[in-house]
Amino acid sequence: MMWHVRHATTYRYAEPVDIATHLLHLAPRPLPHQRVLAESLTCQPEPARVATGTDHFGNRVAWLFLDRPHSVFEVVAEATVEVTARALPDPAATPPWETVAERASREPEAAEFALPSPMLPPEAEATAYAAASFRPGQPVLEGLLDLTARIPRDFAFRPGVTGIATPVAQVLAQRAGVCQDFTHLMLCALRGLGLPARYVSGYIRTLPPPGGASLMGADQSHAWVSAWLGLEHGWVDLDPTNALVVRDEHVTLGWGRDFHDISPLRGIILGGGRHSLRVEVDLAPG
Repeated sequence: MMWHVRHATTYRYAEPVDIATHLLHLAPRPLPHQRVLAESLTCQPEPARVATGTDHFGNRVAWLFLDRPHSVFEVVAEATVEVTARALPDPAATPPWETVAERASREPEAAEFALPSPMLPPEAEATAYAAASFRPGQPVLEGLLDLTARIPRDFAFRPGVTGIATPVAQVLAQRAGVCQDFTHLMLCALRGLGLPARYVSGYIRTLPPPGGASLMGADQSHAWVSAWLGLEHGWVDLDPTNALVVRDEHVTLGWGRDFHDISPLRGIILGGGRHSLRVEVDLAPG
């Protein structure tokens, strides 16, 4: 599937910003199932300097340095990406979840994602919630699919009731949130069982296909979970907001332990005072 993505971020400041530096995670990550065919990044005002590289997790990043006063800061990232659906192993043929959890600590690519992270400390209630999907000896992918389906049944998609720093305990208490919250909940729950899982940032198609249902989390940055099935089967991506196995309707920007690792844009500014933020995202067939 070919996709064109456009992500526009605009900050308006009550007072001029004198100087600023920003870190961007807005470049889609090249992957075996995802080819980046074209991309562009435009900024107003034009940065004095732009540097690019990769972060600790291998995600592509850009650093912007602005050295002149400005009251508006706008970044527009666009890309054309080809995504191929990934094959899913037979859930019943995947290892018992206890085996995956036991092996995780010995595998460098997985061990880091089985541990608590700054935004996701241990949460006993989340672990108990996940445990209902993982009977003793159950194949790990069967449990993951069950948990992915349970979350949108038990929690309401409700924008505006949470923020970037909302803890998992609050999401559990109010039984509502958005894609970031459901991703954090699932990550915290799985790690409580010792199962490695990553926070994936990206996009989901904006418009449904003819006759299809709309997807939650479109028209904005989206988030989902990548869970480790062991050495033989690797990672599988699961969308707990929409009860989906990720195939070819999601575009991946990158991944980390939680939202903080892969925030699309953050920075340090001198000046500015109060500000407003507007984000517009569109993912359409390319």
